[in-house]
Amino acid sequence: MTRRSQFDFSSFYAALGTTVQARGVTWKVLSEQTGVSQTTLSRMSSGRQPDAVSLTALSAWSGLDPVDFTSLRRRASEPIAMFSKLLREDPNLDRESAEALESIIMTAYGRFRHQSNDR
Repeated sequence: MTRRSQFDFSSFYAALGTTVQARGVTWKVLSEQTGVSQTTLSRMSSGRQPDAVSLTALSAWSGLDPVDFTSLRRRASEPIAMFSKLLREDPNLDRESAEALESIIMTAYGRFRHQSNDR
């Protein structure tokens, strides 16, 4: 029996929102640049799933890989390690800034990760 992949639309939408914010654009601009209607974006904020064409356009615009949001994806590394890698690749950050952010995030991650494991 083949296991079906589950797509985590809410996580994709959250990551898309982070991308919108990081680029300093509005959802209206996202709509204009991708051709995805504002209605579709609004419905996504309420948990509705976009069609394949909209998902493709949003993925292309944001650089988010839909495979990263499926249940079948095997992680090659810890999420925090992937985050660290992304910080160091960010052209907007010099090495010292990336290291400072990494230190802050590692501290917070360790604290919250530990708390969730204690429950």
